[in-house]
Amino acid sequence: MNEVRRTAAALEVRGLDVYYGHSHALQGVDLTLEAGVFSVVGRNGMGKTTLCKAIMGLVPVSGGSIRIRGDEITRQPPAHIARLGVGYVPQGRRLWRSLSVDEHLRLAAGLRRGAWTVERIYKTFPRLAERKDHGGGQLSGGEQQMLAISRALLTNPRLLIMDEPTEGLAPVIVAQVEEMLLRLGEDGDMSVLVIEQNIGVATAVSPNVAIMVNGRVNRIIDSVRLATDRELQQRLLGVGMHAGLELDLDVPPVDTEAKPSPPQTRPGGAIRIYMSNPTPPTRWSQPVPIARIEAAARTLSTQVMRLDETARRRREPVAAQTQGPPVVLVVGTLDTKGTELRFIRDIIAGTGLRTRLVDVSTSGRHAASDVSAQEIALNHGRGGSAVFGPDRGAAVAAMAEAFASWLRRQNNVAGVISAGGSGAASLVAPGMRMLPVGVPKLIVSSVASGDVGPYVGPADITMMHSVTDVQGLNSISRAVLANGANALAGMVKARLDQHSRKDRGDSGLPSVGITMFGVTTPAGQKIAADLREDFECLVFHATGVGGRSMEKLVDSGQLAGVIDLTTTEVGDLLMGGVFPAIDDRFGAIIRSRVPYVGSVGALDMVNFGAPETIPERYRGRKFHVHNPQVTLMRTTAEENERMGHWIADRLNRMDGPVRFFLPEGGVSALDARGQSFWDPDADAALFRTLERNVRQTANRQLIRIPKNINDPEFASTIVSAFRTLFGRIGARRRLAR
Repeated sequence: MNEVRRTAAALEVRGLDVYYGHSHALQGVDLTLEAGVFSVVGRNGMGKTTLCKAIMGLVPVSGGSIRIRGDEITRQPPAHIARLGVGYVPQGRRLWRSLSVDEHLRLAAGLRRGAWTVERIYKTFPRLAERKDHGGGQLSGGEQQMLAISRALLTNPRLLIMDEPTEGLAPVIVAQVEEMLLRLGEDGDMSVLVIEQNIGVATAVSPNVAIMVNGRVNRIIDSVRLATDRELQQRLLGVGMHAGLELDLDVPPVDTEAKPSPPQTRPGGAIRIYMSNPTPPTRWSQPVPIARIEAAARTLSTQVMRLDETARRRREPVAAQTQGPPVVLVVGTLDTKGTELRFIRDIIAGTGLRTRLVDVSTSGRHAASDVSAQEIALNHGRGGSAVFGPDRGAAVAAMAEAFASWLRRQNNVAGVISAGGSGAASLVAPGMRMLPVGVPKLIVSSVASGDVGPYVGPADITMMHSVTDVQGLNSISRAVLANGANALAGMVKARLDQHSRKDRGDSGLPSVGITMFGVTTPAGQKIAADLREDFECLVFHATGVGGRSMEKLVDSGQLAGVIDLTTTEVGDLLMGGVFPAIDDRFGAIIRSRVPYVGSVGALDMVNFGAPETIPERYRGRKFHVHNPQVTLMRTTAEENERMGHWIADRLNRMDGPVRFFLPEGGVSALDARGQSFWDPDADAALFRTLERNVRQTANRQLIRIPKNINDPEFASTIVSAFRTLFGRIGARRRLAR
């Protein structure tokens, strides 16, 4: 059975060793590519390019074996390997500056006959057809990479090796290369080994990804897990890390055994701090010359650096607050609410949780705390002078900004709780909203019985009414504050228990956000049902805060893609409805470049409250009473044109993969033939404006579908498009099972 499998493998590498002089570049590499596309990722200097060159016979192999379709090619000359059907796209393109595009292609086309011809290349890469008479040195970086890939494809290889194929390319070209790799993997005629640093591309085109560290294959991991686990990406591939160990160049290593002994100096003199490795070491590193170590040494004044023990103890918690065991932050204005906040702190600490008392007072008065208001204020862009000023409103806004900036740097926050009035809530809520969804956040406040939307926003903040003002401890405030403290402690402990059991209650599937409204419910439900086997579908009610909540998850990296079926919030924003988007609608998609499939769901309506609340300027319009508290107004052709311009502007800023669908049979259940909002002319104005203003590319496309948005065929088209943009990960998962 082993022989059958080995013969069938497109590529099999066993125990591969390569040396550059005394440097051991590849150290016993084992790798098997059965068929399709396989990605290898890793930071610079890990041996990825050396692996490519070893397979192609461009560097001498010291040990191990390389087989192509069962044929041993170890130590064979490159020309022989190429004739066996191995194509190579080298890093850096390696084109001839004097040859035209067409001459490059005609030269490569004569090696092996097959499906790839010069004509097919020009059809696949129309830009090359436009530049066919230009020399290699006259092309842009993206055009050069297209040509390098095309040159390799024209050899019609059985195995194609691509070293950093998307390096330095514009997002549109990256998406084009990604789609081509997906097609190659699906065709089955060619196997592809892709060396990449772009995690998005590597995980999209390959069901599994090999990670190289220091000349070895550290592990082979499921691409879905790698694509959706930011912590794992940082740990294995993050900048500033080497073989899983962080290097801190600002702090001398603890072990000073091998260092030159610093000279003794009298008090108040200078101390020389030496580092044996002034730059991060790699496996290529040679011993550092003494002169270089001396030059890199730092001089510190003992008068500046010496601290008395009290100051040192006061500073230690600040240095440790971004690391160590999980901590619950008890935050508030300690100059006026110190007794209440310490009461909360003591209850939480009594449950066994680690706590930290954080002061966000703006008075400038010192209060005993773990993190002082002065320390928080230093996180403002203009420092403490911006926070401790005479204008209380400006001071509160500045302290809120400083606290949010400080909180963003904390990596071990298990939960946050605060207590106070409207001022305290305004101070802490912006920072809380920046924390990931799932981290417990609770505010006990006298404003919690009113409109809490401005404080909660799109986050999962819990607000508890304090009943009495938070002003001293009494029988009522003790009971309410204790309930809040115990509630937060329970949430934190339950969440920590889940993490310790590695049972987070999730499916392990990538998450996709879907926007839905009552009048687009059939489409939303079918889309979720069709994707549920391969994706965790999170549905958001498009009531203003729903779109914001979805985009918050996109910004925090918790959504792998978006199906924005229902963009009705844009209509309420522009026409003054009660469920408006904010001006940053689509902003998270623009920033993150996640796969985006959108549509114009429920843009036939603007949402108002009870009929008597409708603005006077809209009297006489076409309305539909959804319920006694919700009245829908049909949009006109002019309003649809306005929305089309607004949405087109946002779509044009998206560099990620985008497909935006226009349902010609109506954009909601009310906009179907025979229904009250059926108005083909108004819809046509919306579609026409979008088509005239969206700059369509291979990566960004508008697509008309002759169906109503709730027709099953429309939902199926949405699902198919999303799977394509996401890299067909779901289909590959089914095959793997």
